[in-house]
Amino acid sequence: MKPDRFMHTTMWAGAFAVTASIAVAQDGPPDEVTEWTFQPAFDQTDAGWDNGLIPWVEAVEKATEGTVKIRVEPAGALVSGAEAFGAAAAGLTDGYAGWGSVYGGDMPEGMLAFGMAMGANNTEEAWEVMWGNPDYRVGDIVQEAAHARNLHWAGWTNQGPNAMFTKFRVEKMEDLEGHKMRAGGPQAIFHSTMGGAPVSMNGGEIYTAIKLGTIEGTYWDTGGIDDMSFHEVIDYAIMPGWNPAQHQEIFINLQSWNALTDWQREKIDGVFEETYFETSRMHAEGVEEALQILRDAGGEVIELSPEEVARMREKSIAEVWPQVAAASDGNAKGVEIFKKFLEDKANAQ
Repeated sequence: MKPDRFMHTTMWAGAFAVTASIAVAQDGPPDEVTEWTFQPAFDQTDAGWDNGLIPWVEAVEKATEGTVKIRVEPAGALVSGAEAFGAAAAGLTDGYAGWGSVYGGDMPEGMLAFGMAMGANNTEEAWEVMWGNPDYRVGDIVQEAAHARNLHWAGWTNQGPNAMFTKFRVEKMEDLEGHKMRAGGPQAIFHSTMGGAPVSMNGGEIYTAIKLGTIEGTYWDTGGIDDMSFHEVIDYAIMPGWNPAQHQEIFINLQSWNALTDWQREKIDGVFEETYFETSRMHAEGVEEALQILRDAGGEVIELSPEEVARMREKSIAEVWPQVAAASDGNAKGVEIFKKFLEDKANAQ
């Protein structure tokens, strides 16, 4: 041992003792409380508030033993809903929740997390292809894209089917041709591919636009139609939806995330899966309630035939998925994994 490297054995022993004490200190809750402010792309009227974001916040605070506290402000309180993703990335807020990073406009890979057209059928399938099966792990692609945008993906929930809610009957995909419907991002890709005319507008404008006849319906998460009072202006819900498992994500500013201790980060990552399945179950209950409210209002729930679902899936894979893949290299890789997932599932049946 060279003299200039270690002067005395006692110095090495002291350094080791200090290092060990730090390690022990980090193996549990820190003394200081970290306070975060989140603003999602939605407010308290959205199903994602009570059934998605707030349960996750409560789980994080419990898992970190109160050393991380999160204040949630509704869209518009700090920035607009459309600006919320960028605000979290820039560090103006500590976190964000929303859909496909506002349908993939801010981060194309968000469309993979939002859900593919006629892709995963339910919560279990979505988890398998995104995180649960090491043969797929599409979630790693989304996480890499999030980190590149100064964010960490920390939460996820299946809001149930994203479906068509219309003033006209839809029993086959050709019935969408020529109809004007509110649709954004991947919804617009799907609707235009089916021959429809997508119209972009803010969520708060949809009700009036349908009532006035400006549009003939909207794409929306099924569990949220009663929250938006859509049952008052639409006549039909078309199930199982163009996206049978529509998801919402939660992201944390990367600097805020890295400022936590290893213990805190481990605890927060540890609630990802359990909150996913719990909040997805809560949303599923909301879906049934919303559809019943539509029926009670005189509306009709149309279930597409298995043959029509198969036709729609085939067209989606052939024509919609390539448009999603073209948005980024990560999307292209994710789409191929989704294809493999469906092929493996078909071969297993």
